[in-house]
Amino acid sequence: MTSPKKTKTIKTIKIDIDKCNGCRACEVICSSFHAMPKYSSNNPARSRIRVTREPIRDVYVPVYAGEYAAAECAGRDKYTIDGKEYDECVFCRAACPSRDEFKEPDSGLPLKCDMCEGEDEPLCVKWCMVDALTYEEREVEIDEEEPNPEEIETGLQSLVDKHGLDKVADMVAQLAKEKK
Repeated sequence: MTSPKKTKTIKTIKIDIDKCNGCRACEVICSSFHAMPKYSSNNPARSRIRVTREPIRDVYVPVYAGEYAAAECAGRDKYTIDGKEYDECVFCRAACPSRDEFKEPDSGLPLKCDMCEGEDEPLCVKWCMVDALTYEEREVEIDEEEPNPEEIETGLQSLVDKHGLDKVADMVAQLAKEKK
């Protein structure tokens, strides 16, 4: 008998560029939600969503921040939409060393969309008056890998080297006690 596979929830924001009118309400509410304290200011440079704009053809493309990329891309593609050529970076969701998009303006730290953690759905979706943004959750099955003893040993050795055997042993004992 096989055990049921584990699943994880994938959260995404689906973007319909045919509906986006470029109002940038998504940028405003995002930057306000992530202000410190919350809703105390509004700076679209702190927004985790950006609207790329091509006003002549009246095309707007919202792009929300993804994972940080520590290195620049090795190759870049070009996209042609309605006859206008765009560099791949325009639609890239990653903060990276080669551009300033999705970086906190004061610290330079990368920004990543957190789906407005704690809210029912991302606020950019709630505030989008033309339904260009929709929130989706889906369950996907994940494969559980057998633990690799060599990786465990390497990780433990690193912890022992950094903190000492006694502290690591105490912490493992404490965690084991909490799990029971």
